[in-house]
Amino acid sequence: MEWSVLLSTQKLAEEEPEPEEFKQYPINAFEKDYNEIVSSVVFRRLQDKTQVFPLDKSDFVRTRLTHSIEVSTIARQMGIMISKNTSQYRRQEIGEAEEEGIPSVLLCAGLLHDLGNPPFGHFGENTMAEWFKNQLGLVKYKGCPVREILSRQMVGDLEHFEGNAQTLRILAKSRYDSEINVSAAVISTLVKYPTNSLMFKGEDPDVKRHKPGYFFAEREALSAVSKIVGTQKDGSEIYRHPLTYMLEAADDIAYATADLEDAFEKGLFTLNEFTEFYESNYTPETAAQTKCPEQYSSRLINNLKDRRSKQSNDHKVFAEWIAYIRRWLMYVAVFRFSKSYDDIMCGSYADDLFCNTYHAKTIKILKDATRRFVFDSPGILKLELSAQTILSFLLGKFVNAALYHDYAESDFMPSKADKKYLSILPGNYKNDYQASRAGDEAVDLYLRLLMVTDYISSMTDSHARTLYRELSGIE
Repeated sequence: MEWSVLLSTQKLAEEEPEPEEFKQYPINAFEKDYNEIVSSVVFRRLQDKTQVFPLDKSDFVRTRLTHSIEVSTIARQMGIMISKNTSQYRRQEIGEAEEEGIPSVLLCAGLLHDLGNPPFGHFGENTMAEWFKNQLGLVKYKGCPVREILSRQMVGDLEHFEGNAQTLRILAKSRYDSEINVSAAVISTLVKYPTNSLMFKGEDPDVKRHKPGYFFAEREALSAVSKIVGTQKDGSEIYRHPLTYMLEAADDIAYATADLEDAFEKGLFTLNEFTEFYESNYTPETAAQTKCPEQYSSRLINNLKDRRSKQSNDHKVFAEWIAYIRRWLMYVAVFRFSKSYDDIMCGSYADDLFCNTYHAKTIKILKDATRRFVFDSPGILKLELSAQTILSFLLGKFVNAALYHDYAESDFMPSKADKKYLSILPGNYKNDYQASRAGDEAVDLYLRLLMVTDYISSMTDSHARTLYRELSGIE
């Protein structure tokens, strides 16, 4: 793979030519991408989507929007570190064009990386997947269970619904109708898992196969993007874009630090509890050895203790320590990228960017702490159950309504209630379906189901809750 191709500004859809006068004050392609992103409706919706705490009334916790801005900032800074580093691993092929392009692509990709996530965070994602696992054998189309009509991959797409794949779907719609038409380099960077719903394996040694990353409906769009940027040649395996590793690391850093900070602000744990948990997850004897992950993890928690001994405001202490630890995680991720550069550029690198670094242990402890103090808390569990009730209800109503949408046979027509539900569904989703119809009954049924997942996954938390209350007669 080569940077001159990897940083391609080619787009899936043609753009309207700009007036000649604009050339006097030029803006590069990635700056235009950035402008399209921040001006779009789909990006603005992230302001009312859950990061960790769904339907939270506090004004300090992060939403998907603030999380995405943080990931974008971290990713861009890591891109600058890569392109301007003065270490022994500095690569000569990263020249002036790359110094501008790499941080710009990561800036845009960071803003977009959670675009396809449904309301209520990852448990919303899981709820949608579980609903299809439970219902595809029960919902019938022309007397036959839907599961028996769709292909295995179509079923897999629904039963393993993935926000990453949905993000690609949103951007791929630029082929026929989308408000976001960004460069191929940005789209390719967003594809963390160039693997379909039949081929992924959570425990696979290669990180790119841990989740499904594209739906059957977007297979051609992904192939087109991959050929443009040079991550696929002659129908061969699609490699990860090198910047995908940086984006993934930035997301992990934000998740492992910012979400803990929010949980601490909400009083889900104390500094004493956190310190005790942290220290219980590495071996002091091992930490005494030279240059091992435990030693560096030990240094960080000792730094927190030292900060606390100098001031009494635990909230300020923890916030400052989180900022300090974030920079260390950025450092080791950039180091691993630089050290593994050749393997990454030839598509053979299979790990994340924390692998075999001094803080591989540190980020694991932080993620485990988030699971321990946040996701297992009673408040979060109650909110997850609320999300499950809301999304399951909406899926049940709109999936059944969509089965015979735009169908002409008198024996199989939407009911009066179904037509009312379909009238609620915004016209742009129906237009997207019409533009993508294949003329094959099974494929078109699958696309109608994606029309529903497009609609529901696009909802904000508040919209989903309000619509549920209205349709269930609560309001």
